[in-house]
Parts: sequence; structure tokens; C-alpha cells
Amino acid sequence: MAKQDQDDKNPAYSWAKYSQVAFIIPGAVVAGLIIGALIDRWLHTHWVYIAGVIFGAIVGFIQLVRMLTSVSDKS
Repeated sequence: MAKQDQDDKNPAYSWAKYSQVAFIIPGAVVAGLIIGALIDRWLHTHWVYIAGVIFGAIVGFIQLVRMLTSVSDKS
């Protein structure tokens, strides 16, 4: 438990932990776009990338909420 307390007081650790919030949703959307585009190319369609972007946004938002609730539970 002492190591966790030291990490929480370290400004670099806190900055790194909270900076990932800025990358969760964009990263998930880009991943959904890439996967959707690859599936579009494989199936010769033109709409799956939109589903991938929507799915990525939903997954990113869910992960964001999970991370923020776990941070608030530890406080």
C-alpha cells in the first residue's frame, strides 16, 4: 500500500494517469475506423467503416466512464 501512496503523490504519475483520458475516445474511434475500413476492403462494401467508428466511440466512452469511476472510487 505504501508504494501506491507514493505513486499517487508523484506529479509525473498523476499526469500520466490523467492524460490517458484525452486519448481514450480518439484512440477507440481510430481503431474502429481502421478495422471497419479493413472489413470494407475485404467485403467490398462502403458502410462498415461507419459502424466501426460508432462502435469505437461507444467502446471509448464506456472505457472512459470505467476509468473515471475507478479513479473516484480510490479517492
